[in-house]
Amino acid sequence: MSTYLYFMKYFTSRVNMFACGVKRLTVPTSPYISIWKNPWRIVCPLMSLPSRTDTQSRRFHVSTVSLKNPRDSLTSGIPKGCATGDDAIDNKTEEDFGSHSRNFATRRIFRKTSPEFQDLNYRASADENDTEELRPRPVIRNTSYWYFLQCKKLIKQDKLAEALDMFETQMLKGERLQPEEYNYTVLIGGCGRVGFLKKAFKLYNDMKKQGLRPTDATYTALFNACAESPWKESGLQQALKLQQELKMKNVQLSLITYNALLKTQALCSDIRACFHVLREMLQNGHAVTQETFNFLLMGCIKDKDQGFRFSLQVWRQMLKMGIRPNSHSYNLLLRAARDCGIGDPALASCLLLRNEEEFAQKISKGRRGQKARDKEEPRVMDIDVFETSLLLDTEVTSLNKKEADKLSKETYTQPHIKQNNLNSYITSELQSMSSNQMVPTETSSLQSSVARASFPNLLDRRINMTNVVSLGAVTSASDRLALIGNMEGLLSKMEADGLKPDIKTLTLLADIIAPGEQSELSLLLVAEQHKLKPDISFFNSLVRKKAKSGDFEGAKAFLPVVAKMGLEPNLHTYSNLAVACSREEDGLQLLSDMKVSGITPNAHVYSALISRASKQLDYKYLKEILKSMKHNQVPATEVIIRQLEFAAQYPPNFDKYKAKNNYLEKIDGFRGYYLQWLKSMPGQNTPHPWDKYKPPRKEPMKSEGS
Repeated sequence: MSTYLYFMKYFTSRVNMFACGVKRLTVPTSPYISIWKNPWRIVCPLMSLPSRTDTQSRRFHVSTVSLKNPRDSLTSGIPKGCATGDDAIDNKTEEDFGSHSRNFATRRIFRKTSPEFQDLNYRASADENDTEELRPRPVIRNTSYWYFLQCKKLIKQDKLAEALDMFETQMLKGERLQPEEYNYTVLIGGCGRVGFLKKAFKLYNDMKKQGLRPTDATYTALFNACAESPWKESGLQQALKLQQELKMKNVQLSLITYNALLKTQALCSDIRACFHVLREMLQNGHAVTQETFNFLLMGCIKDKDQGFRFSLQVWRQMLKMGIRPNSHSYNLLLRAARDCGIGDPALASCLLLRNEEEFAQKISKGRRGQKARDKEEPRVMDIDVFETSLLLDTEVTSLNKKEADKLSKETYTQPHIKQNNLNSYITSELQSMSSNQMVPTETSSLQSSVARASFPNLLDRRINMTNVVSLGAVTSASDRLALIGNMEGLLSKMEADGLKPDIKTLTLLADIIAPGEQSELSLLLVAEQHKLKPDISFFNSLVRKKAKSGDFEGAKAFLPVVAKMGLEPNLHTYSNLAVACSREEDGLQLLSDMKVSGITPNAHVYSALISRASKQLDYKYLKEILKSMKHNQVPATEVIIRQLEFAAQYPPNFDKYKAKNNYLEKIDGFRGYYLQWLKSMPGQNTPHPWDKYKPPRKEPMKSEGS
């Protein structure tokens, strides 16, 4: 009876819910619920709702609810495992605490969900998951540092055009990344190594427009671009503008940047301009290094008249400061001996055939009136003394009148010389040495063992003057090599400095040594001693030396040696051989050998043959050369046209009606053939040196209708 009253109270409170049409009841949790033998079926005596048409009829019925899960909404109040009585209900787990609120919610509206609707929701959620899996992954954008590494890699592979195209097309236009300072610096450095001056400064201007701050590496790369430019005047102007800009911005240059500026002045200007940079470098507190003297040697080589004498003085100054030369320094010295002269022999004798410390003391004392520096202070450079001794000429024009008046008040005391000033001191030395020329001019005497033992080496700071009074006429490169100890003396100097010659050193020696089988064999022995494998450039130097002396058979004798070394002749080899082809048979045989070897003659080979034939006025030989050019479709260059124009002209003041010249009998026939040949041959334009570094132009896509 108590159970009945409890349910009556519950149903009275839920009349509104039944009035809304809710047919399913939630069975409250109560200890009065009787449970049958099946624990998952709850039997509750319920009173049916009175219908609106018949409110007086009442009857009782039992509602059974099937439970699929103990936590379902219908029986959420009954815990799982409830088997019997009040004890089973009281032993609820902590997980069921607070779950009764779901049964007694205050909601008034409940919506049914059919199984079909639930299936649609499941399918919709499954489709969303599938679409998320099929969605493409986001593309990972490259960073600016990644492009820096890629451009650096391409530049090392000599692919500057590809690096510039990657930076401008992919990075800036494609991914629209913000470039950093190092992106511009690495490209400016690549342009500087090949002399691409215009592009280097364009990147520098773009860098400033982006608001990026250049570094020392950027300025070094810009000065290097100026130094390596094919047009030296333009490179020098750009370097001076950049230097002025940095001075206005009060930018302090590093030692590496100063060395790059010194290199620009050495290659684009002269040795005098190098001293302005050197003086500024020392004033800013930078130390002079081995690389600095190497750039000074480059500036000395620019002076073809007296560059060798400049190089020897720079070399002595380097040794005076305690700086040891490297292999590059020795190679630059050999280049100066090959390409430059010594200038006035009397002045060179005055400056080179004396101890360096003694002469430096006198110039320092004459210019500034100070005491001579101590001989044991080797690492301090007196830039004034160094510049004066290097740029001194025969008339001592570097000293003005005021300095000459000051020098006239100073006296020099020596056991055998008493003069008033530096001008009279130098003049007397020149006059005394001009009458005694003790160095022989014949090359054979320079090669003798007695001469090698007695003559001093001008690379030494202290020279033994017992056997030498002055320098003689030094005209050839082999004579200049003899002044620095010949090949044996130079190699011994390198060994004393802990250096070994490389193949470039031997190639330069092959250009300088006196022609002769003994010298060439000794050079090959040196290469074998130092385990150096000669390359084709080394043999090309030997072939060129033989060819210039007119020994065509001797030059051809190196070809079997080249084949034995596993090398193949190239176009430079045949160009050097063409220099010695004075006869028509030799020239035509050379062209035939090149055809057998699979090498097509280029303009340099034909230019050497034309030069040799035109000097001998062999017009038949010239016609055969022109026929071969036309057959091989080799375009004529500006140099070849100039050579042919000179060969087709009559000699000045020559009248063929008054006098007869056997060499000029066939000139008229050659002139006619040359005019016809000139009309049929295409000309060759000199390619621009920067075209190969520009990215290829992309042609616009043509439409289908066009």
